[in-house]
Formats: sequence, C-alpha cells, structure tokens
Amino acid sequence: MTACVLFDLDGTFADTAPDLYAAFNRLLEELERPSIAYEEFRASVSHGSRAMLQAGLGVTPDAPEFAQLQKSFLAHYQERIAVHTRLFDGMEALLEILEERSIGWGIVTNKPAYLTDPLMRGLGLEQRASSIVSGDTTAHAKPHPEPILHACRESGVEPGETIYVGDAARDIEAGRNAGTRTLVALFGYLAPDDRPDEWQADGSIRHPREILDWL
Repeated sequence: MTACVLFDLDGTFADTAPDLYAAFNRLLEELERPSIAYEEFRASVSHGSRAMLQAGLGVTPDAPEFAQLQKSFLAHYQERIAVHTRLFDGMEALLEILEERSIGWGIVTNKPAYLTDPLMRGLGLEQRASSIVSGDTTAHAKPHPEPILHACRESGVEPGETIYVGDAARDIEAGRNAGTRTLVALFGYLAPDDRPDEWQADGSIRHPREILDWL
C-alpha cells in the first residue's frame, strides 16, 4: 500500500527551467556574453547552479570568480522565481487524485529553502504538501537518505509505503537508501549521457499519471 508520494522539485514536479534560463540569460547579459541554447541549459538544471554555471559559462567551483557568479545568478532567479514555472503536464490532476485517496504528497529537493519556499508559495502549493524538505533542511542533502527519511517522518508514513520520484541518479540512490520505492521521471531534465536504466530504480514513467499504476 502506498501512503505517500514524494517528488524531486526541479525536473520532476515542476518545470522550473524557463525561469532559471531567463535568470541565466540576465547574468550573461551583464557579462556581455552570448546566450546558450535552451536545450543545452535544460539538461543541467537538475544538477543545481554549479552544473548550470559549468554548462553555460564553463566555470567550475574551484574558479576564483565562481562564488560571485553563482551569487549573481541566484539573485536574478530569486527576483523572478515563479514567472514561467509550471507543474508538469498532468501533475495537478495527479495531486488531486492523491488527495482524494488520502495519499499524502511532498517535496524533497536539494534546492535551498530560501528558493524552495517562495517557489512553492508562488505555485500555490505550500499548504497542500505533507512535507517540503529542501537541500538545507537536514544535515545532509541527496543522495544521502536523510532528507527523504525526514519527509516520511513529517508526513507520518513509513519509507516502505512511500514512492520517491526523481529525474537524477542521486534521487534514485537517496530513495533506495531510504527504503522507498523509486521511479525515474523520464520527462525530466535528463542529459543525453544519462543512463536511467542503470540507476536501479523500481521503474520509470513518461507522464505523471503513470504514477497511479504504482500505487
């Protein structure tokens, strides 16, 4: 029996790439650098600002300018965090079905709380979630299982009766180590070289409604 479904945020629950791409382009304008292709940028979104800066500017965390670039990028993003972001097609209908069946749902993301919380408010979903766990909510972030275990406790469910859905290897690793069932969101921000069939998930989905088959 499934008592709760937990989601990664970026690339699984919500399509956040358009707002992140807009913020990154504002950074590029400041630097007088040309824009990059949206699809190239999109594939890096699930891996956080470090991956986005590396994909878009070729800047790694050990570069002296990295910290300032990251700060500027995230400041732009925070200013307009929920302008173009939308739930993935079919997600709202899925949430309504889960709620009708008294199955809880929540978010477990590596996004820091100062970005996660206003985004969830902007989507009008902050009060509906049984738990919202950000990358700095617990001492460890994914792929450590602690964030998922924390969400299970807040939701009043056991990991064994929970499904965790994500679009990155770290999501599946975290869910497996926490003792949940795991699903790969193939509609998410997967890169061409990702091999989700090697992540040892329980299954994969191409649309949110397919989660219903796993309940």
